[in-house]
This record gives sequence, C-alpha cells and structure tokens, in this order.
Amino acid sequence: NVSSPTMFLLLEFSSAYGTQVTLCLCFSLIYLVALLGNLLIVTLVWLDAHLHSPMCFFLGHLSFLDICYSSVTLRKILGDSFSPQKTISFGGCITQIYFFLCFGSSECVLLAAMTYDQYLAICNPLRYPVLMSKVCHCLVVVSWLSSSFSSLTQAFLMACLPFCRSNMISHLFCNAPFVLKASCSPNASLSKAALYALPGTIVMGSFLLALVSYVHIIGAVLQKRAGTQKALATCTSHLTVMPLFLGAGAIVYLLPHLCGSKVMDEVLVLLCAVVTPMLNPIVYSLRNSKVKGAIKKAL
Repeated sequence: NVSSPTMFLLLEFSSAYGTQVTLCLCFSLIYLVALLGNLLIVTLVWLDAHLHSPMCFFLGHLSFLDICYSSVTLRKILGDSFSPQKTISFGGCITQIYFFLCFGSSECVLLAAMTYDQYLAICNPLRYPVLMSKVCHCLVVVSWLSSSFSSLTQAFLMACLPFCRSNMISHLFCNAPFVLKASCSPNASLSKAALYALPGTIVMGSFLLALVSYVHIIGAVLQKRAGTQKALATCTSHLTVMPLFLGAGAIVYLLPHLCGSKVMDEVLVLLCAVVTPMLNPIVYSLRNSKVKGAIKKAL
C-alpha cells in the first residue's frame, strides 16, 4: 500500500523504567538550564542599553534560536518518555522536520554574520558603526529567509514521499534522513540529494564566509600587532561556538548512519539538540565582558 501514514512510531529511550526516569530527569535539567540561560541573554540584550550593539543584537537572536532549536525536538522527546508507545502524526512529523531544519540553518547563517561583524570591528573599526548599523538587520533577515526557503523545500519533498514499507522511524524525533529511510519512493536518491544539497549549501556558504573573515582578522592582527589580546578575546567565544554547532549538525546527519548503535544514536542526537544550546549562553557570558557586566548589574 503506497500512501502516507497517519502516524509514525518513534524510537524509545530505553525499555527499562529506571533508565527512563534517570534520562528524563537529566535532560529535563539540561533543557531547563538551556532555556533559562538563553532567556537571560535575550532579556539582557533587550533591556540593557549597554548591550544595544550589533554583536549583542546578533547574540540575542542566537539565544532566541537556541531556545527554539532545543524546544522543537526535546519537548516532544521528554513528553514521550513514559508513554507506552511513542507516536507522532504525519503532519506533526513534517512540521517538526521543517522547524528543526529552519532553526538549525538560520543559526549557521547567523554565526557567519557574527564572524563578519567581528571582521569589520577589527579590520575597519572607524567605519564599523556606520556599516553594521545598515546591514545587521539585513543579515538577520537573510538568515531567516534563506533557512525558511531551504527548510520549506525539504519539508515539501518529504511530505510528497510515499511510505509503503513501515511507519517506524528509528530515531527519537522526525529527523529527515531517518524519515527518508522509511519511504519506498523510486526517486529516493533525488530526494536524498536535495535533502543534503540545500542545507549543505547553507552550511558550506556560512563556513566559507567565516573562514574568509577570520583569515582577514588574523592578517590584520599580525600587521597591527596592537590590540591583539582584545581581538583574540572577542573572537574566542565565536571560535568555540561555531565549530561546536557545525559539529553537532554533522552528528545529527552523519554519525548515526556510521555507528549503527541505537544507544549511541540517542546520545548523539540529544547532545546536538540539548547540550549545544545550553553551552552557547555559558560560553558567551563567560567570554563577553559586556554580557558579564550586564549580568552582574542585573544581579
């Protein structure tokens, strides 16, 4: 029967009740820390006049994306922790794929925009306020529009696939590569190519922009030999967060296919969906002097 199922069955944490309780408590705590940490940064950027700079404007949007990125998957996972049967509707599955890809792709573009902001601040400090005041809002809009178009295209392709083999998804949530595995479409290879090409283009474009920006930053720092410590302090947070997020994306799309272990799949996906959004506000609050000052002032 070639049709779209009304429901998908999802992978469970573990059949052992004790393990389910322990994992649920641990990841509920991590999720709570991620929500509170990112919400704190969003609130500080909004209320504190000292944080009304382009970098902090980007940081506020990054924290908002982290809240959405972790919530779109983890709330469903935690809600299913003690359910006897983990299910999600077909429409809910496609919607989850769209938002997960949208928030993830938008964060990639935003991290690249933050790198460009650092490039202008270090390499062209005199014109920096004028240039960034004109383009910072445009860069955020581009991040949302490009990710929305890419994710909408992928979600539409997934929704059009026939599912005649099984309605079982061997994953904790509706991750596009695993939903594709459950399809029996003769054009699966074409769908798979589109699945990897669209986000791959965004990720590679963001990576190349960040790479070019940092090459210019390093060149400027070596030439001036002044303000090196300040420049490196500004870039350290970003150099920590961007590889962490891109590595998490690789985990979701590549490593589960390679390891083939059910337990490892669960750990890797939860690492990506929960731990990285939790670490971002911690890294930026510890490394960014303005954010640290705003937190001390608020407390």
